[in-house]
Amino acid sequence: MADKILIVTGDAAESLEVLYPYQRLREEGYEVHIAAPSRKTLRFVVHDFEPGYDTYTEKPGYTWPADLAFSEVDPGEYIALVIPGGRAPEYLRNDPELRKIVKSFFDSDRPVAQICHGPLLTASIDSLRGRRVTSYPALEPDMDAAGATFQDVEAVVDGTLVSSRAWPDHPAWMREFLKVLRADA
Repeated sequence: MADKILIVTGDAAESLEVLYPYQRLREEGYEVHIAAPSRKTLRFVVHDFEPGYDTYTEKPGYTWPADLAFSEVDPGEYIALVIPGGRAPEYLRNDPELRKIVKSFFDSDRPVAQICHGPLLTASIDSLRGRRVTSYPALEPDMDAAGATFQDVEAVVDGTLVSSRAWPDHPAWMREFLKVLRADA
């Protein structure tokens, strides 16, 4: 049986930041489950960078079924966790079930990949203090407030935590995460 990896997300997650790791990790032979606040069809978004805009734009993206509700997740069944970005982490960080899930991965030092706004969730459980991270650059003040050292680069590896800025950095993010997974095996 394949090792299992958990992706935690919700509505308004960035489409590419959910589906790229989902497909890439499955390609490597992992069994990947997507958990959300409830079992339902999730509605993702597409964030893009367009000339003339001071920030990213947002359009409707793909829909995708959640395999599990957060309340159904047994974190001990998974070897690693992926936290996509988009707007989902902003409201998901308030979910007590999800906070317990994420905390269990950090407490047991299992691999965690986070991207874009995903670090808002890990910051909410005080798991970034003293670590080096990257995130969407606009979150640098949030990362500083969480006690992390922010680095504006494609991917940052700090122990078993791998972070990245946004979907344009996917190749570096998954390359580094796969190295951590293979070393942890």
